[in-house]
Amino acid sequence: MAMHPVSSAADTLHARATRKALVRLLPIMLAAYFMAYIDRTNVALAKTHLQADVGISVTAFGLGAGIFFVSYAFLEVPSSLIMHRIGPRRWIARIALTWGALSAAMMFVQGEWSFYFLRFFLGMAEAGLYPTLMYMVTVWFSQQHRATVVGFIYLAPTVALIVGNPMGGALMELDSALGLHGWQWMFLIEGLVTMLVGVLVWMTLPETPRDARWLTTEEAEILTARATGGGEPGDTRIRGNLKAAFGRPFIVIVALIYLFNQITNVGIVFNLPSIVEDLNISGSFLIGLVSGSSGVGATIGVLLVPVVHRRFGNEIALIGVLAALTAVLAGVYVLSSSPAVQIVLIAVSMIFVFGTLPLFWSVAMARMSGLVAAAGLAFINTIGLLGGFLGPYMFGLAEDATGNPSAGLWVVIACSLVGVALTPLLAHAVRKEDAAEAEAAPAGTETAAPVSR
Repeated sequence: MAMHPVSSAADTLHARATRKALVRLLPIMLAAYFMAYIDRTNVALAKTHLQADVGISVTAFGLGAGIFFVSYAFLEVPSSLIMHRIGPRRWIARIALTWGALSAAMMFVQGEWSFYFLRFFLGMAEAGLYPTLMYMVTVWFSQQHRATVVGFIYLAPTVALIVGNPMGGALMELDSALGLHGWQWMFLIEGLVTMLVGVLVWMTLPETPRDARWLTTEEAEILTARATGGGEPGDTRIRGNLKAAFGRPFIVIVALIYLFNQITNVGIVFNLPSIVEDLNISGSFLIGLVSGSSGVGATIGVLLVPVVHRRFGNEIALIGVLAALTAVLAGVYVLSSSPAVQIVLIAVSMIFVFGTLPLFWSVAMARMSGLVAAAGLAFINTIGLLGGFLGPYMFGLAEDATGNPSAGLWVVIACSLVGVALTPLLAHAVRKEDAAEAEAAPAGTETAAPVSR
């Protein structure tokens, strides 16, 4: 991770402490998020098999895949408030253990209603994981590093797309072993691995810099000070701070743009294996391998976009540019008739769809701390999760109406254009937010440097 040039002993100390935090924290955080993404999306590989083995229709699959996000969204803010009270380590461990058990239980799906039931409770179990990870970023890392750190965290789902689909496809090749379907083996094994990750989190994850035995006292103090901008940790009660957490215009607009991004993101991820299969590619492992190409584009995006942001700034304008590029590529896909070109177009579009994600969270994190950050980040993610429900369902409706799994790319075009239209509103709201904060700051105090627009 590139650091800003050091100009003092304090900067040198902070740079060293930040590197330690990256090396020690990120592998644990990435392991939890990696398995979360595997366990929420592995159902995509089982789509056609569930249809053949237990009679789940395309629309029912879309509803079941998306219903995960409804329960997840419903409990996102309450889960984050509990996390703030008991600490990230305990809460992430609890989340991983319960969702791992429910993911393994997906092997017992017998029809549409059991599919809905287990997906709904899987979402309940996982609720709060992602905002907890984002909250930890606000506790450990200064604003200048957050977009890059969030980009690193997003390596978990992007790598999951690359290796998770082939891995799940390979597990599904165990079909008929011990009388189980291949998709049953996939759910069982991946769920058990998740539970092991939960134990790892419980044993190794420090909650704050002051809890980390591998930091010196001076390193812990400077990480804490720089993460909070040298001020207080932030509000410790949600009562009286509801507007600060949920009602500020920039928060609402960030959440809306994130909603349309997630309709695109999750719609593509949950339907890509069936799109690939429709292109006359057969075999569970090969379908998973080709589907994993989207993860290559996503990985490039979460690594490249923060670098572009650091070099050129203007992150809000960059959000709009990335949404526009996604719409253009989806339009080219619709006009193309070459399977090879279509696969490449989806992979490249994921550079923009995933690459914009660190920018959303950087805009929000710069303007929240403490309990308000825990609640506000959870609120933004809650709205995004509704996109996670709508994406698979809208793709399913489009496929049912046309008989073509690729019809969902029209949904991508529409959602991307809405994101472009919302970007100027976000820029205006952020300018007003920063101006109000500067005006409210006591005379003689410095406010944190605003994020570049």
